[in-house]
Amino acid sequence: MKKLFLTLTCLLTVTLLAAQSLNEIVKNFTVANKLDKITNLQTIKLTGKMSMMGMEMPMVIYMKNPNKIKSVATINGQEMIQVFDGEKGYMINPMTGSSTPVEMGENDAKQLLRSNVFQNYMDSYLRNNQLALEGVENVDGKPAFKIKASIEGGNVIRIFVDKSSYLIVKTVADVNQGGMAMSLESIPTDYTETSGVLLPMTTTTSAAGMEFVYKYTEVKVNEPMEDSIFKIK
Repeated sequence: MKKLFLTLTCLLTVTLLAAQSLNEIVKNFTVANKLDKITNLQTIKLTGKMSMMGMEMPMVIYMKNPNKIKSVATINGQEMIQVFDGEKGYMINPMTGSSTPVEMGENDAKQLLRSNVFQNYMDSYLRNNQLALEGVENVDGKPAFKIKASIEGGNVIRIFVDKSSYLIVKTVADVNQGGMAMSLESIPTDYTETSGVLLPMTTTTSAAGMEFVYKYTEVKVNEPMEDSIFKIK
């Protein structure tokens, strides 16, 4: 009985230490990424492009505090739109041959919201017990905390947070797309602060043997932004 008690005590101590460490990591992550100050801002507009397979697609992302976001990517003169209006998510995908807005499922809407800089998804996952600390692993020769996030749809993202800067240096997402298991590795680089907003200006994502490069060329903060931007008719 005494051995069992000691074993349970040790396990409880290890669990508490891991939880405390994770709390501290997310707290430092929030401060390092200036997410503790971003609630004072109103809007963010990002202009850039996505490159893949030799093609470049202009894109614009609008964000309004606290939970409105709209992404517009132009492909062969047609606009692919994803938007969350504060209540529901919608998509227009001309590649399907239709310009009619389609309401997103709950999981897809949550995935879109995760791109909203005003949403501190790491803190939300922590509060919802969706995070687990899996140790430390080197990324590009530097130690990083390896954090497992169990997200919507039963998918898993492993987030690598640099031990020194507390910035994300890599994510690996194991997702299911249309019944097919897929791993997406993303490398954010060139972190730049603009008017209190800290963002990686370049993100390189690899999936299924293909590489996608997202590059922001302009960040505008607190520009007037009407709610009508986030409405799809």
